[in-house]
Amino acid sequence: MLEEVERWLSTRSWSVTDRPLHKILAAKQRTGQTVSVVLPALNEEETVGDIVAVIRHDLMLQVPLVDEIVVVDSGSTDRTSQVAAAAGARVVHRDEILPRIPTVPGKGEVLWRSLLVTSGDIVCFIDADLREFSSDFVSGIVGPLLTDPDVDLVKAMYDRPLGATAGQGGRVTELMARPLLNMHWPQLAGFVQPLGGEYAARRSLLEQLPFPVGYGVELGMLVDALHLVGLDALAQVDVGVRKHRHQDGQALGRMAAAIYRTAQLRLARGHLVRPSLTQFERGQDGFEPRTYSVDTEERPPMTEIAEYAARKVA
Repeated sequence: MLEEVERWLSTRSWSVTDRPLHKILAAKQRTGQTVSVVLPALNEEETVGDIVAVIRHDLMLQVPLVDEIVVVDSGSTDRTSQVAAAAGARVVHRDEILPRIPTVPGKGEVLWRSLLVTSGDIVCFIDADLREFSSDFVSGIVGPLLTDPDVDLVKAMYDRPLGATAGQGGRVTELMARPLLNMHWPQLAGFVQPLGGEYAARRSLLEQLPFPVGYGVELGMLVDALHLVGLDALAQVDVGVRKHRHQDGQALGRMAAAIYRTAQLRLARGHLVRPSLTQFERGQDGFEPRTYSVDTEERPPMTEIAEYAARKVA
C-alpha cells in the first residue's frame, strides 16, 4: 500500500462514534449548511418506507439534521411511491425531471437528475433496499462534511454479510472494483466499500462531476473526485453492518461489465471494441446465450445544464 494511503487511512477513516450527534448539529447550526437525503428507488416497496420513516423520525423530528428527504422513483411497478410518500418523503418521478432530455435506465441517471430537485448544500445518497436500517448511515457520512471544511465526499464503510456468512456480500467489489482501483488508481486503495451506495458529498463537488448512467456511477465518482479535489478531500466512516437484497450471479456480471467500462473510459477515454456482455442460461435445448448492452452513456456535469444554471441564478 502506498505511504500516502496509509497516512490517509489514519487521518480520513473514522467511526460513526467519532462525531457525536450534538457536535454535528452544532456544526450545522454554526455553518448554516443544509442537508438533502436522496433515495433512488425501483420496486422497493418492502424497504423504502422503513428507511424514510427512520430518517424522518431520528434526523428531522427528534433533531434538525436533515432538511429534506427525496425519493426518486425510476419507474416502479409496485407501491414504492405510495409507501415512500406515506412515510414522509417527497416523491419525484425520474421522467418528470429535466423532461427535454430523454431518460435512460440506470441508477446513475437517477442520482444525476436528483441534483435538480434537491436544494441541500450537502447531498446524501442512500440505497432504498436496506434492511434493519439505522440513521447512523446518514449522520455518520454527513458528519465530516459539516464539521470539516476540507472534506468534500464521504463514503460509508460497513460489513456486508451474504446470508449468514460475514464479509461475503461485496462480490463485485472484490472481484472487479478493488483490483481495478489498486492497479490503476492506487490512491483509492484504502476505500473499504468503493461501490457502496451510501455516501454524501458537497453539492459544489457533485455538480462538477459527470455521472455514468448505470452501475458504474460509484466508481466513476470516486475516480473523478480524486482528480478534481484530491485524496485528502475524500473520507470514509464506519457505520456498522449493511443488510440488503442481493442480486444473482448474472446480474452481478452485468454490473461488473458496466464498472469495467466506466474504468476503461477513465483510463483511455477510448471505445470498447464490443460494448456488450454475453451470458448463458440453461434452456430446454442446452445453454442459451443472452446478450446485454453495457452502459456506455454518461451525463455531463450538472453545471453544464441550462435548467440547473437558471435555477441557481433564480
